[in-house]
Amino acid sequence: MIFTFCGHLSFAQQRDEVEGVVYDTDSGEPLPGANIYWAGRPQSGVVSDENGRFRLQKITLPAELVVSFIGFQEIRRQIQENDKPTKIYLRPEEFSLSEVVVSERRPDENVKSVDMGKSVVPIATIKNIPALFGEVDILRSLQMLPGIQTAGEGTTGLFVRGGSADQNLVQLDGAPIYNPSHFFGFFSVFNPDAIDNVSLYKGNIPAQFGGRLSSLVDVSLKEGNTNRIRGEGGIGTISSRLTIDGPINDKVTFVASGRRTYADIFLGLSSDPNIRNNSLYFYDLSGKVTYRPSDKDKITVSSYYGNDFLGLSEQFGFGWTNWVNSAVWNRTLSDKLYLDVNAYHSSYNYAVSFQDEESGFAWDNLFSESGLRGELVYMPNENLKFHTGVHTQYYHFSPLNFAPDENSNLEGITTNARNALQYNLFLSSQWEINPRFSAEVGLRKSFYQQIGSGVAYEYENGDPRTGVLTDTLNYGSFQTMQTYSGWEPRAALRYLVNESSSLKASYNRNYQYLQVASNSSAGLPIDRWVPADRYMSPISSDQYSVGYFKNLVNNRWEFSVEAYYKDFQNIIDLKQGANVLFTDNVETEILAGRGWAYGAEFLIRKNVGSTTGWVGYTYSRTYRQIEGISLGQPFNPRFDRPHDLNVVVNQQFNPKWSASLTFVYTTGQAVTFPIGIYEVDNQRLPLYSDLRNEDRFPDYHRMDVSINYKAPDKGRKWRGSWNFSVYNVYGRKNPFSYQFAEILNETINFRPTSDNPVTTRRPGVVKTYLFTYLPSLTYNFEF
Repeated sequence: MIFTFCGHLSFAQQRDEVEGVVYDTDSGEPLPGANIYWAGRPQSGVVSDENGRFRLQKITLPAELVVSFIGFQEIRRQIQENDKPTKIYLRPEEFSLSEVVVSERRPDENVKSVDMGKSVVPIATIKNIPALFGEVDILRSLQMLPGIQTAGEGTTGLFVRGGSADQNLVQLDGAPIYNPSHFFGFFSVFNPDAIDNVSLYKGNIPAQFGGRLSSLVDVSLKEGNTNRIRGEGGIGTISSRLTIDGPINDKVTFVASGRRTYADIFLGLSSDPNIRNNSLYFYDLSGKVTYRPSDKDKITVSSYYGNDFLGLSEQFGFGWTNWVNSAVWNRTLSDKLYLDVNAYHSSYNYAVSFQDEESGFAWDNLFSESGLRGELVYMPNENLKFHTGVHTQYYHFSPLNFAPDENSNLEGITTNARNALQYNLFLSSQWEINPRFSAEVGLRKSFYQQIGSGVAYEYENGDPRTGVLTDTLNYGSFQTMQTYSGWEPRAALRYLVNESSSLKASYNRNYQYLQVASNSSAGLPIDRWVPADRYMSPISSDQYSVGYFKNLVNNRWEFSVEAYYKDFQNIIDLKQGANVLFTDNVETEILAGRGWAYGAEFLIRKNVGSTTGWVGYTYSRTYRQIEGISLGQPFNPRFDRPHDLNVVVNQQFNPKWSASLTFVYTTGQAVTFPIGIYEVDNQRLPLYSDLRNEDRFPDYHRMDVSINYKAPDKGRKWRGSWNFSVYNVYGRKNPFSYQFAEILNETINFRPTSDNPVTTRRPGVVKTYLFTYLPSLTYNFEF
């Protein structure tokens, strides 16, 4: 820190650079990836950063500055010797079939940058992808990228390069979201109208982020535009949404967004009271206020609240909520030094109730994370950049409370609270060594403490698998119960073969101190998150990856191939028949071991023109080896899918009409089928092997299409558009589950009577599928 600030003081005296910010005229938002250079010297230009900022080496002034960006009109400005930091506004070009922008990155970003395993999918592209029920979904769009598997039909869970769903850090404006889904995983919590940017890191995760093994999904809410009040929204098959943003005054802008389903409204119209009294809905609200007190400061405060509820008459109710709050302060300390401070609080809770005289109950739980991150960015020159800072986290897992009704025959259950503190220090640097070599090196040090108040249990021979409890230890508030720490190095190299191709390599080590203990791989609202303790060590992973990146036809096409190998340590799974929801002794139900994954990812993408999109293919394998499961032999988790193919095509016919098509093909998920049957009390039951997931569902494939009509602008204040989409257009009956049962007299679940005795009996299988072809219509608008 002393070195950094001393460097700042010495360099601050040298005003040898021109600095400024590039904005989009229409939205008033900063424009990342713009090209800035002196007239006649494009080879020595720079690119604006994610906040639209740039710094360019001075030449003899006055001189002409050129600023350009694909899809925007080029601007030239005369710069004088004593000019202050300049603001430059670029105006979008009129529509042209030859230049349709689908990415906010600079055209050669994939070749020139050090990034590996990073994907940026623009919101405009996400909105064009055909969607389930017409609901545009960010996480489901990310599933179309190489290296990402799904849990099953319609779900939004991400399984990245052999990692489970809980190994992804999904954050909104720097705050984590522990259950980023609505409707039991069919939709994500993100309203696309309110989102500015989505970045996915599945390889070289920056050192300033940690706590998860497999990926970072970094989502940011957009800021209000500085010019005028505007809005956008849509009325769809199952939900409607509205977003409004604009200036409050010349220093403050806002964004407010809301979305709600209305399935419960249609249920209320039914003549059947068993249907009319049910409830099924979700809604979410988000907002962001941006305050710019000076040219050097920006303060943003954002909040998100989402709620789901399922009610069956007045007898059963199940709901869950996410509430996420974040505050960020960005400060330009000098031409070369920047400060970012982020404070956040994220909480998640669920509640279940059942009304019954003999077995009624109420069941609820809550857990939360609060954090503070401070980061300094130091840029001594255009070829060197440093990040350094600290991140503190506090985890609180409230007691799980299961309370029977007054006259219920059930027994109440209450677990003990679990708390933890985590401290992280990080330092990284990006260095353009020469025109061909670039490097990014980072180091993160994490310190973890399980703290009181809480309870720890001791077992016979120190082994919780015995289940024999010998002692109970009680700890007071903030008293240390268990500690862990770990070094997390990261490194990435890029070698520029020529101006259009490069070779890259990276290495990442990550530690994760929280895990989900669950019997389901799909992810459920009631999943049990458990922190590391004396019996459950943190999991760690080491990932190695190499890749070749090539741009074609003047950066209109991108091609890349990446190969990776990932090793996991202390990864957990559950015993056969384990129950972790209602026990305070979770460690007795858990087994730990190792895992590994490897694969190759191929991507070819067209970024510019009337036809855009990509084709991605992944070959991958994932294995786990845990003593006590599958006879100690390696086995595949359910999300191991060796072959995965995704095709996305967007076609712009003219300013009014466009169409999109997606095709998905994957190997069927790994499962365990019965190998025989046995009888108990005159009932014939399926017999399973001791080996786990030796079988597979049939291969999964599906095609979706959509057609978009957008009314011509013509200077009107209200602009409408229509989207018609069909999910699973050729009606493929992809299996969601299989049930093994007996077929009596050729009828499933038939029970014989004296009038109709059993004449035939044989084992049978019932396949359940969720969707065939599913059309939807959405009206979108802007004003």
